Amino acid sequence: MTETQTISHHQAPTTKRRNGHAASPGNGVLDTELKAKEGRGAKMQLVWRNIVLMCLLHVGAVYGFTLITSARALTLVWTAVCYAISGLGITAGAHRLWSHRTYKASFPLRVFLALANSMAFQNDVYEWARDHRSHHKYSETDADPHNATQGFFFSHVGWLLVRKHPEVVAKGKKLDMSDLEADAVVMFQRRHYLLSMLLMCFLVPTLVPWWLWGESLEVAYLVPGLFRYALQLNATWLVNSAAHMWGNRPYDIRINPRENRFVSFSALGEGFHNYHHTFPFDYSTSEFGWRLNPTTAFIDLMCALGLASERKKATPEMVLARMQRTGKDPNTGTSTGSKSG
Repeated sequence: MTETQTISHHQAPTTKRRNGHAASPGNGVLDTELKAKEGRGAKMQLVWRNIVLMCLLHVGAVYGFTLITSARALTLVWTAVCYAISGLGITAGAHRLWSHRTYKASFPLRVFLALANSMAFQNDVYEWARDHRSHHKYSETDADPHNATQGFFFSHVGWLLVRKHPEVVAKGKKLDMSDLEADAVVMFQRRHYLLSMLLMCFLVPTLVPWWLWGESLEVAYLVPGLFRYALQLNATWLVNSAAHMWGNRPYDIRINPRENRFVSFSALGEGFHNYHHTFPFDYSTSEFGWRLNPTTAFIDLMCALGLASERKKATPEMVLARMQRTGKDPNTGTSTGSKSG
């Protein structure tokens, strides 16, 4: 099993740092220049195709939910398996591996995560990572694709129903994506995303229960297909919305991302959001190991099997020092730095 790489006060995860964040393709340096231009100056343009499709998806998902009691036990197990696989395609794949480069993955693991990402159907890895790097580098400005200052609905799903703000497009083009462009798995998935998405997100979840244990085609499509897909989407979106609005901020009170246990539970460990925005290079996105964090357990298992390596981790000393400097006590609501002073 490969040892975890820890990052201390004196050892930065990359060669350059700015504003307390690592400067690398995978760890966007927080750019505060756009803060002065808060408020979406450009008029939002509705994308009616997306609006109609999103409404139809959720109508189908609600109907699928009503069919759960009609589904066979194996179909419900299969639905949970698809939820976990597609979730890992986002959390362990697009997010922690490809957006932030918090660990290294072997070729077989990268192929699995790319297929799992296609099952999640949240855009291909390259586009997902580019938007997420913009989110970190320009957090809660006009260049943030799902700017939480625009309210819960916008940061949850509304950003997908309108044209991207010009700042998102302009700043996104300037991001360093060379690491992903050099990854053959990422670029292959990008070229063949439509086919892989249709296969993994809809055909496989539907055909497996229909073919292997005789589930009705209606239930097979609507439960492990549409219902699972919509549920996974909303779990991911809660990281952008709820985890920027509700919860405590023990690591950095100056930023809006919060620690939200419900989001951690539903999004396979992605709700420790104040920690993540404070230490974006940490493969666990949390200081609590496997607690409410199955993605961390998965990455650790892959390391034990020799399929992953070089996990980056903030040291306890670094975390404590940051909490004392910029954090907030979750019980008293006061700065933890002021308590030690």
